[in-house]
Amino acid sequence: MRIATSDPVDLFVIGGGINGCGIARDASGRGLSVTLAEMGDLAQATSSSSTKLFHGGLRYLEYFEFRLVREALEERETLLVAMPHISWPMRFVLPYHEDMRFESNTPVSRILGRLMPWLKGRRPAWLIRAALYTYDHMGGRKILPPARTLDLTRDPAGRALKPKFTHAYEYSDCWVEDSRLVVLNARDAEARGATVLVQTKVISAERRGDLWHVVTEGPEGRAEHRARALVNAGGPWVEDVIRNTLRINSSEGVRLVRGSHIVTKRLFDHDRCYFFQGTDGRIIFAIPYEQDFTLIGTTDHDHKGPPGSATCTPEEQDYLCAFASEYFAKPVTRDDIVWTYSGVRPLYNDGAKSATAATRDYVLSLDENGPPLLNVFGGKITTYRRLAESALARLAPHFPQAKPAWTARVALPGGDFPQGDVAALTARLQADHGFLTPAWAARLIRAYGTEAWQVLRGACNAVELGRDFGATLTEAEVDWLMQREYARTAEDVIWRRSKLGLRMTVEETNALAAYMRSAQDRALSPAAEGGR
Repeated sequence: MRIATSDPVDLFVIGGGINGCGIARDASGRGLSVTLAEMGDLAQATSSSSTKLFHGGLRYLEYFEFRLVREALEERETLLVAMPHISWPMRFVLPYHEDMRFESNTPVSRILGRLMPWLKGRRPAWLIRAALYTYDHMGGRKILPPARTLDLTRDPAGRALKPKFTHAYEYSDCWVEDSRLVVLNARDAEARGATVLVQTKVISAERRGDLWHVVTEGPEGRAEHRARALVNAGGPWVEDVIRNTLRINSSEGVRLVRGSHIVTKRLFDHDRCYFFQGTDGRIIFAIPYEQDFTLIGTTDHDHKGPPGSATCTPEEQDYLCAFASEYFAKPVTRDDIVWTYSGVRPLYNDGAKSATAATRDYVLSLDENGPPLLNVFGGKITTYRRLAESALARLAPHFPQAKPAWTARVALPGGDFPQGDVAALTARLQADHGFLTPAWAARLIRAYGTEAWQVLRGACNAVELGRDFGATLTEAEVDWLMQREYARTAEDVIWRRSKLGLRMTVEETNALAAYMRSAQDRALSPAAEGGR
């Protein structure tokens, strides 16, 4: 077994999801030495299976999660400035009708049940207006427009809905490319000195004196690392890491909640999202997705079994289709589905009776029985940066040399341009590379921002980009993803670094996989290229 480095690092981070990569980036920028190990691909689990929203969580107001909602609302615009290529404002249309119901065990539903029993669980219009007013004003909104009412008999958003929906509310939240967010945090961490290891599993970790000794198994075999502090950001595996990898007895744990989504053929012809409320108290979103599709989700079910086994069950598909069909004029059926995905949220086990009621807030547990161990429970993608700041604050007494917090509004790779300038940047990329179609140029800017020029390598025509794998994916882009963005398999490229899997054939995917295997066999890797 080889020794990874002669000197111990300050932090060793287990887990390459958004929390692990966010903490690694923050710590590296403060001058701490960091190693991060991810057993699979970055964002392979929960962080690539979200509903792709930077949002405050309007429904969390019903649970009186005011601190969580305020923090998330504040973060929306902070993050929009830092990543204008992979995140953008979106308007949400909330149709109203009198049959809307609360989820039965929320604090608000219980209070109204006692004070206004004649409502019989219904969400009154005045309460929705009050919630939207609160949502608009509690987070310091400056960029995003405020809520307003809509007449669905005249507004284009009403055309796709059943005629009974004549009134709606419209409010602001944001979209985010979740997998790319994780990768860009990892890249920025590495640019600031961190070591990022993918396909590298932590086999064991134990305290010896003032240091953690961590054993990993990766492509180059087993290695031992030493660190002054250990961060367990294992996501759905956080409890397993505590009990089976670190062999520590703990009463803390996670509640695994499965959230499933379906992607259908495009169901409406505008760029706004729908927020649908069901008669069972649940809510779902129907979101414009990848230009030609609609994303519908999510469910909330307690998940049994290994975290990596989550799939969108036939029952969940039927539920989402039926839920959406209560609103859309044309029923949504299983025949409309082109793809499904499911992820497991590692919610802190707070003893809530239902999966829907379990807290979405994060919990940071610091074990100082020797060199420090920070366990990260829960969290949501919108507040990942604040979670990372809180994690470093908890560890600060052990690292007095660390610099202060710094990540607010600091651009991620490719995001160094003004928020709102995506169209102008896309036009400039197309002007500089006349062979690009508008859709191709837009995809590259939305993925890479100002780095799109580097991805294209100064090519004057498509031939200079090398092999065409289909759906505008070229050899030049694949090389970039392998050399700069940790991609190792075709799945990494077409389902996490992009969603081109929606457009590529089986034959094209197989050809991509063969090319990537061959490239790795030729040692075309970040190390061989002198690093990312």
